[in-house]
Amino acid sequence: LNDARFDVDGGIGVLLSYASKARRELPNDTVYVEGPVEPLSKGGTFAGQHILTPLRGVAVQINAFNFPVWGPLEKLAPAFIAGVPSLVKPATQTAYVTSRLVELMTATGLLPPGTLQLICGSVGDMFDHLGEQDLVYFTGSAATARGLRAHPAIVGRAVRFNAEADSLNCSILGPDVTAGMPEFDLYVQQLVTEMTVKAGQKCTAIRRALVPAGLAEQVIEAARDRLAKITVGAPAAEGVQMGALASLEQREEVRRSVKALQAAGQLVFGDPDHVEVTGASAERGAFIAPLLLRADDPGRPEPHQVEAFGPVATIIGYRGADPVAEVIELAARGRGSLVGSLVTSDAGFARDVVLGLGPWHGRLLVLDRDDAGTSTGHGSALPPLVHGGPGRAGGGEELGGIRGVLHHMQRTAVQASPRVLSAVTGRWVTGAARDASSGHPFRKSLAQLRIGDTVAAGPRRVSLDDIERFAEFTGDRFYAHMDSDAARANPFFDGRVAHGYLIVSFAAGLFVQPDPGPVLANYGLENLRFLAPVYPGDELSVTLTCKQIMPREDADYGEVRWDAEVSNQDGKQVATYDVLTLVAKQWPPAGS
Repeated sequence: LNDARFDVDGGIGVLLSYASKARRELPNDTVYVEGPVEPLSKGGTFAGQHILTPLRGVAVQINAFNFPVWGPLEKLAPAFIAGVPSLVKPATQTAYVTSRLVELMTATGLLPPGTLQLICGSVGDMFDHLGEQDLVYFTGSAATARGLRAHPAIVGRAVRFNAEADSLNCSILGPDVTAGMPEFDLYVQQLVTEMTVKAGQKCTAIRRALVPAGLAEQVIEAARDRLAKITVGAPAAEGVQMGALASLEQREEVRRSVKALQAAGQLVFGDPDHVEVTGASAERGAFIAPLLLRADDPGRPEPHQVEAFGPVATIIGYRGADPVAEVIELAARGRGSLVGSLVTSDAGFARDVVLGLGPWHGRLLVLDRDDAGTSTGHGSALPPLVHGGPGRAGGGEELGGIRGVLHHMQRTAVQASPRVLSAVTGRWVTGAARDASSGHPFRKSLAQLRIGDTVAAGPRRVSLDDIERFAEFTGDRFYAHMDSDAARANPFFDGRVAHGYLIVSFAAGLFVQPDPGPVLANYGLENLRFLAPVYPGDELSVTLTCKQIMPREDADYGEVRWDAEVSNQDGKQVATYDVLTLVAKQWPPAGS
């Protein structure tokens, strides 16, 4: 039941996470604007902007047997948000679970027709019909990924192919750790957890445990003690902590892999041919005992090449004079992994190892006593973080928050005038037309407001008394505001200057319309830059332009982003930033 909860609850968590991120981070539009506008001419009449638009094909999502719920949902969520239909192909062994999932989802009536389709069994000649706008997302073995990636349609039509394959993930115990330290217990606990959750049938499970050679026996003994307490059996039986493998065939595959691993070492816990089972038949069910091996020689190829996709891990001792170099070299022998973990209290060692392992890993967890209480663990792929890895791990990338959505879209560089860029992107662009003729924009509801609506205000003179009163009131007595000689010694100033936040405050005093109205709240500033110093006697003017309008579907207000430009008496910009506000959809509110 714990294994099912890991799969089902994890899948639901992905949906909730993506729903939240999409509402917060994406526009209510069918185009995603990426990065700033790139000026392409001196006069500002020609500019460029990267946009992303949804592909016009289908996302073929091929899932592995070990996660029949989480696997389809973690692929469906970003595709759905991107506007790309999903064609789900589950593994045959557990397709009945995915089929029930799809049945429940479609029965809600919430999904638009064609959003979600299911294929169980053979896909026939489906790959022959894939086109340039389609995508393939694959989770499974590295060998199968290689075969599919070489399909003539994938190669000939440049179909996007994303592979997430099983990998020989490692967990490293730092040389600073000794028995009795919290990190020692954390390491052993994590190792046993990753061996036994879902009976080790996770592409993120620990396969190689790299430990200081002098601690190997103590790690093995501590792991033995924990593994001996694991009850194997039917999930519904009381006290059971580890269930069966997905099939009898899978059990035989694990036994063959363990035999290959024994060529490089010895079993130190468990028997691949015997297991005590609670509430079920050990032979009729695909049960196998947790199996821990120890490599006799860390340089032997088997532990770094053979994966037993079950409750199996190998202890590998390292003993070199340069532990950083040795653990990086040993980890890299896996030729690319989805995840690696490092358990250490030495932040310097952690930095060196993370930077050395980064090119070989999609995700790295550093575990110590400080984060242990809140860590999500070695094996948990999280929706906001990327899931994938280089080399043997498939070379692909899933999840990663909005990154996962953008994988289903095409990036296009658009070159045009500011007027046209504004029309294409739905955002006001510097150089596009402004409209100050229809009244103060703060008096307009979301229904009345338009991109380009503008208010210009000022000037307001900045006096030395203003600067001193602001310093007194805020406590900001930085020398450039208070000491003329010190300010002149600064390479950027000719004398005392106004506080940056005084400039922003004066600008707000100029553009704000103070009466109650549709602008409900200011919830922040973004991209604030101070471009030139403001001296006593300078006069400030501000231009505030409606830059982007984002209605909220589930509220009676929306978000409006305003472009603010503050200039001095010479027309020189001294500050630019975005003002973020919440604006009512109607004003006065209905029923008032």
